[in-house]
Amino acid sequence: MCRRAEGPWNASKYEGNELSPAIQTHEVAIEIGGIPVLLRTEDASFRDLLENRYAGFVSRTARPKFEFDVDVGPHGASTDEDLQVKIQAGKWLLWRGDFNSEWDPRAGKGWIRQSANPYSIDSVLRIVHSLILAREGGFLVHSASAIRTGRAFLFSGLSGAGKTTISRLAPSDVTLLTDEISYVRRDGEGYRACGTPFAGELARLGENCSAPVATLFFLEQGPKNQIRPISSADAVRRLLRNILFFADDPDLVKLVFRSALDFVTLVPVRRMTFLPDERVWELVD
Repeated sequence: MCRRAEGPWNASKYEGNELSPAIQTHEVAIEIGGIPVLLRTEDASFRDLLENRYAGFVSRTARPKFEFDVDVGPHGASTDEDLQVKIQAGKWLLWRGDFNSEWDPRAGKGWIRQSANPYSIDSVLRIVHSLILAREGGFLVHSASAIRTGRAFLFSGLSGAGKTTISRLAPSDVTLLTDEISYVRRDGEGYRACGTPFAGELARLGENCSAPVATLFFLEQGPKNQIRPISSADAVRRLLRNILFFADDPDLVKLVFRSALDFVTLVPVRRMTFLPDERVWELVD
């Protein structure tokens, strides 16, 4: 299931703008994993930057579930400061050297302060989606993912494991969802992998598509192409190590742990050793 590009954005149909009506604002809705998030800014050039950065994930028709006012200005630019994600009085507080943000999930509204760059907003979107997924039995994970014959396959590993390599080797009948961060949603008695704009070394956005997850492979580069079994305990440990979760919240951490257990119970998990050769895809079916 893939989404096609849509027509011009119609901002007038969304009411409840938090900014003063005397100030012209510019809006773009980014839909990842079927969840549209509206970003509102006074900076037209920043809106254009977002539309280019998230091309293929810009929603023109779906009503946003969450809205953020983005204040673009001479804020901090350093990403060296440790990321902090905490909840206070029902509102999530997010900050790092290059941005700070507040999000009230019950009200569906929040704000972001950052400089005019695409990386800070990228981080905020990852955090927000990880929090949404945690309560729905899903997660973001360090993994390439792709669709073949109507099914999604995940290729997980930390930096250097081969996520970008196996993505680059994909044949023409494969639809790439991401080479870096996979979006996994609970879907009945199984899971669904969704395309993301969170690119790795391939520097290419995934397709805005989704498909049922068939198999999770943990990547290991080795002397030959081979798929081997893995114990459930080892699979859970590896999956938890690769899941992206940023919040300092014990209750949500428990939910993420439960999601990893459920995933390994419901989805086949294997170890994949491979050479940097397109023949590795002969093992994926």
